[in-house]
Amino acid sequence: MGFSERLRKASLVGAFFVSAALALPVHALCPAPQGLELQRVAQVIDGDTLRLDDGRSVRMIGLNTPERGRKGRSAEPFAEQATRKLRALVEASEGRVFVQPGAESHDRYGRLLAHVYDSRGGNLEAEQLLAGLGYFVAAYPNAALVACHRAAERQAREAHLGLWRQAKAQRPEAIRQGGFALIRGRVMRVERNRGGVWLELDGPMVLQVSPRQLAGFDVAALRRLEGRDVEVRGWVVDRQGRKAKRQARWLLRLTHPAMLEVR
Repeated sequence: MGFSERLRKASLVGAFFVSAALALPVHALCPAPQGLELQRVAQVIDGDTLRLDDGRSVRMIGLNTPERGRKGRSAEPFAEQATRKLRALVEASEGRVFVQPGAESHDRYGRLLAHVYDSRGGNLEAEQLLAGLGYFVAAYPNAALVACHRAAERQAREAHLGLWRQAKAQRPEAIRQGGFALIRGRVMRVERNRGGVWLELDGPMVLQVSPRQLAGFDVAALRRLEGRDVEVRGWVVDRQGRKAKRQARWLLRLTHPAMLEVR
């Protein structure tokens, strides 16, 4: 299915999965694969990361929870609640979980990228999202549970649970530092070059679909976004101080079509 068709069907698909989320338990929405072995958890690091008894650190796919305080930085709102929730989920599973590595199995820090399930098959990323204790994120090629994760977040957002009691999409000019952000703006210009596809917003921000990610997007549909209001999410990079003075200060790389929604 092309990106344009995905955009057109997004509201219908989202509505279907949200209604399903209201009626079905998490394990029915994000079923655990067969044949996995239970792994013992040694430590819950934060709301989306845990360490197994064998020493591996696991970064949960499809979920980004608020950052805990470290290196002199204060904890983000709901960071401790997200950590306590994940710890409670692991304890309810008697300290053991199923781990399903992603198609891309490790991040740049050497952590295992994986979906995590409790002993009954409940997906722990979806549990965190349903509680409003994290943001849905997606990146190719680890996109197997995009539909149910997005539906879980949407249910929490519509119910104003957890961080959704106060989290709102920001305008580009309101950004003060790099890191994960939810952004709303208008696409003013779309351009393609050797660096991929670039979408300039009506503020000091540009969105990039890198050449590595382009296969998952419909470029023609991206071009048609000119003049449209969008909500995007991802990790913002501060480009201030670089040589090209006329470029937008903030850069956000789109890693999956589900990280952009037409408003």
